[in-house]
Amino acid sequence: MHHASAGAADGAGEHDGRGSGLRALAARVGIAAAYDDVEGRRHETGDATRERLLAAMGFAVADDAAARAELAALEARERARLLAPTRVAIDGERGEGAPGEVLARVDPAAAGGAIEWALALEHEDGTVARAGGRGRADGDGTLRLALPGAPPTGYHALRLVVRDGGGEHAATQRLIVVPPRCADPAARLAGQRVVGLTANLYTVRSARNWGVGDVADLRALLALARDAGAAFVGVNPLHALRNADGDISPYSPVSRLWRNPIYLDVETVPELVADEPHAAAARALLARDDFRRRVAALRDGTHVDYPGTMACKSAVLELLHRAFRAGGEGARRAYADWVRAAGAPLERFATFRALDERLRPEGAGWWREWPAELQDPRSAAVARFRAEHEERVDFHRWCQWALDRQLADAAADARALGLPVGLYQDLAIGASPAGSDVWSEPDLFLRGVSVGAPPDPLGPEGQNWGLPPIDPRRLQERGYDYWVALVRAAMAHAGALRIDHVLGLFRQFWIPEGMRGADGAYVRFPTDDLLGILALESARAGALVVGEDLGTVPPEVPPSLARWGVLSSKVLYFERDGDGSFRPPRRYPAMALATVNTHDLAPVAGWWRGRDVELRVAVGQVAADDAERVRGERARERWLLLRLLCDEGLLDPAVLAGEAPLPEEAAVRALLHTLLRRTPSWMVGLSLDDLAGEVEPVNLPGVGLDGFASWSRRMRLPLERLRTDPAVRLALGAERVWVAGLDAADAGESDEL
Repeated sequence: MHHASAGAADGAGEHDGRGSGLRALAARVGIAAAYDDVEGRRHETGDATRERLLAAMGFAVADDAAARAELAALEARERARLLAPTRVAIDGERGEGAPGEVLARVDPAAAGGAIEWALALEHEDGTVARAGGRGRADGDGTLRLALPGAPPTGYHALRLVVRDGGGEHAATQRLIVVPPRCADPAARLAGQRVVGLTANLYTVRSARNWGVGDVADLRALLALARDAGAAFVGVNPLHALRNADGDISPYSPVSRLWRNPIYLDVETVPELVADEPHAAAARALLARDDFRRRVAALRDGTHVDYPGTMACKSAVLELLHRAFRAGGEGARRAYADWVRAAGAPLERFATFRALDERLRPEGAGWWREWPAELQDPRSAAVARFRAEHEERVDFHRWCQWALDRQLADAAADARALGLPVGLYQDLAIGASPAGSDVWSEPDLFLRGVSVGAPPDPLGPEGQNWGLPPIDPRRLQERGYDYWVALVRAAMAHAGALRIDHVLGLFRQFWIPEGMRGADGAYVRFPTDDLLGILALESARAGALVVGEDLGTVPPEVPPSLARWGVLSSKVLYFERDGDGSFRPPRRYPAMALATVNTHDLAPVAGWWRGRDVELRVAVGQVAADDAERVRGERARERWLLLRLLCDEGLLDPAVLAGEAPLPEEAAVRALLHTLLRRTPSWMVGLSLDDLAGEVEPVNLPGVGLDGFASWSRRMRLPLERLRTDPAVRLALGAERVWVAGLDAADAGESDEL
């Protein structure tokens, strides 16, 4: 999705008939009073917007008196808390914010009362140590308790009990101790800047896949990366999708916690070779002429046929699941352990998938159209459905396990190949309102409001992404459990993680249902808590973190990301000076991932030809009478890019004077990749689409699937030809190393990457 951004700002907002109580309550819960758009114009938050957003957050604000009452009740609840439900503390800090310093609120009447505390310390290896102590409360209503020794990094549980003449007061706090930074690139990469390949896995064409790139293709890409001297392979989010009815965007998934089984390599699932009747039936199905013709048609298609591919894969996987259930005790024991560790979130996801496939054909387009008793994941009706359809629910659990096993094998390949980073995964900013995450967590996701972006030149009415936001206050009250699970799942088997629209960890633009994008407002999030947990999971997984921070970035964001060790996203198309000229590579930051483009932008070949401009004209994003001006801007951008290449000594200046021919398109791709390699950035990503010379984008932001077939365009070149195609070899850039371990002379004579 296209991420327009603007800086959130504080200050008095306009109001439309409400009083100061509404505005005070809104400010108290993080609704910004105003924001500045990309052109620097200030937009005040209207009281109608405040009222709708507060209502979505559960506050009754019919009038100003009600808003004042809600604010007073909120503040009273917080004053009455003995402990904040969650505290995130940085390891090594001193003073009041130190992990070993506990701050509690006690009733002054409890002065002199006895205090008991107990701390359950969670260690990274899963063991738990316990500590405890006693003391007395002082008389000013504030209790400062020094724990004996600083707790280590991890997720700990602190219980505090105060006893006085009035009885017993108890509270529990989730104490999360985090490192000061994410995994350090200098240490993780042994001081060496690295280059990697980035791919939209679903677009990958190969001689053996079933019309969509899968884990076997990912493993082939890892080998390709090794042979090209690369350190990683980055992929689009592998989140679970419905794979039907237009629900195919990896950035609007059914779930961000679980993955899409369409990426399974069916033919290497271990159960396929079992000596068991269902396995034999699966092998027979694979050998049937009509089935082979269906798969061949999917493989030859220009676009991914999500329903068709999933139907073929499911037919085989269902047989293999039955073979698994009838199979050996060892595998079933390992599976049971994995399911037990995955816990209730996996059970709810699998139940949702079984419910969805049962009710959707009956006309229930999404879960809010299900019978009321099935809309509650914890209802007795859902429990009965789960018991009555145990095998189907288990099928969806087992598919997740099968995919996790295959990704673990891919990560093992990366280690065996010596890739310093290995797999680089992607975490979307939100989940579909029609998906399992939102159904599973009804107290966490808000109704009546969507995440989007304010108006900008590409979207003058603003953008509504249709993603329901998470209530930041509820997230904090729950100990950030969902955020921990998200990050941990995304980092599983990964050496790096990209956070899509990382600005959403600072503030999100919320648009009330039925209102224009321009009528939305920014809502602040507990940034340091979220980034601290990200740092903890990064350190545990040894995974680097990249934040996609494109757009107009508020001034507090870059220093905060830098302080937490999150790499910035630097895109060549956008790295410009005030006059529009392209920034030279030496001026890119070290703490960054540098790329030419992103999944929301045209590949180099398409950008160079202006294909993206023509598409925007065709769908009405550029008015017909403005088309020539936009084409002229692109011509100027091409000239500016050529000028940078000349300034860098990569192109003959005679080209600018028209005395030498323009470089071939493949040469342009190679030169741009050489530019990126000259940056001091720790990571450089070379798009597989750019290596292969793809022209069509995979996404046209702001356009529905009826206007452009986003998320389904497949690559023209099959994976097998990428090794030998001359244009691909050239596009890797002049500084490439063709075969790891060979010297330059040998590498230059190699026929393969």
